[in-house]
Amino acid sequence: MSIYVGNLSYDVKPDDLTQAFAEYGTVKRVQLPTDRETGRLRGFAFVEMETDAEEDKAIEALDGAEWMGRDLKVNKARPREDNRGSSGGGWGSKGGSSRRY
Repeated sequence: MSIYVGNLSYDVKPDDLTQAFAEYGTVKRVQLPTDRETGRLRGFAFVEMETDAEEDKAIEALDGAEWMGRDLKVNKARPREDNRGSSGGGWGSKGGSSRRY
């Protein structure tokens, strides 16, 4: 499992998060997603720790805490939903045409 960390400063670096979370256990991985078009950080991250107990301790300590000038939102990450192709998606998926002949 991993931890979702929201409301991050756009100046945060992976090492900053590693140091902050290392206080609560072993940090296995830090992901800082970026916007595809601009390359700018998206303001959230995912942190993976060694054990669930370490993750729980970090969540309890850091959720709502002020860090780098921002109030953090920290909780268990939910599994990513795969919306691709689930309903046939895309244009015209409701069937029929909106044109009148």
